[in-house]
Amino acid sequence: MKHFDEAATRAPLGFERLVPALRTAFAGQAQVPPRHVHGIETAAQDGSSDNVNDVIKGTVLIMPAWSDAGFLGIKTINIFPGNSARGLPGLHATYVLYDARTGVPLALMDGNEITARRTAAASALGASFLARRGARRLLVLGTGRIARMLPAAHASVRPIDEVRVWNHRPEGAEALAAQWRAEGWNAQAATNLEAAVRQADIVSCATLATAPLVRGGWLAPGSHLDLIGSFTPAMREADAHCFAGARTFVDTDEALQKSGDLLDAMAAGTLRAQDVQGTLASLCRAENGTGRANDSERTVFKAVGSALEDLTAATLVWQSRDNP
Repeated sequence: MKHFDEAATRAPLGFERLVPALRTAFAGQAQVPPRHVHGIETAAQDGSSDNVNDVIKGTVLIMPAWSDAGFLGIKTINIFPGNSARGLPGLHATYVLYDARTGVPLALMDGNEITARRTAAASALGASFLARRGARRLLVLGTGRIARMLPAAHASVRPIDEVRVWNHRPEGAEALAAQWRAEGWNAQAATNLEAAVRQADIVSCATLATAPLVRGGWLAPGSHLDLIGSFTPAMREADAHCFAGARTFVDTDEALQKSGDLLDAMAAGTLRAQDVQGTLASLCRAENGTGRANDSERTVFKAVGSALEDLTAATLVWQSRDNP
């Protein structure tokens, strides 16, 4: 079994290659069973807490997918939001690629890199249908691994030339903005979230928030709201008013059961399940036209992630093994 470390996993997954690959994958056919979700609770017995009765909580996702191309992939992803207090990433993942015809393991890949890159690429794929063609001002909420990739991902589909970043820890936003400037981006940290949302063409949320960050009244006409951080009913990044009067799309139908953002909006009556306009698959197959109807409407894209995206990325990595 071949091993692809972080650098080897990253190398073939440039967004100019990955975004079109996802578009082709969503337009095609693959088997993607529902993910397995397990809550984890362990006692804090490692000195991380002064209270021996404290419990550390996490979530484990197991995400399989396979296709007629002959590949089977299974991702295991562990999410521990409390890791930020330990100076650790909140997400750790591994990906194993198999021969779908024999079950023989082919490769172990860096699941963190696959997850971050396919999530940012799916965000950009959604924006390629739903953001205005001239959208150039991007606001990113969050400073994690996925958030860091969003300017490059969105710039592969839209003429992004101004980037702002907001984080609940201002020093984190300042540090990421400085990193982006060093990479050549026109980037600044945003201290006033409301003002930054009002000025943005695309608002992309990549956080592990459990309470709404973006308010519907802040979103400008013609803006595109991209929600890619939350993936359970307990997580949410946008309030229910963000969906009122907006054309809403999801990555997969599973989002209607898994997204706290959508569940809140449906409970509040600002969104009905039947009002969701389509999925990435229907957009990529041109079943719902081009997505955005005009430059003045607001659009929302809600993603909870799909194992099809992981399999697509892993396939690119595997196919590049002899021809990087």
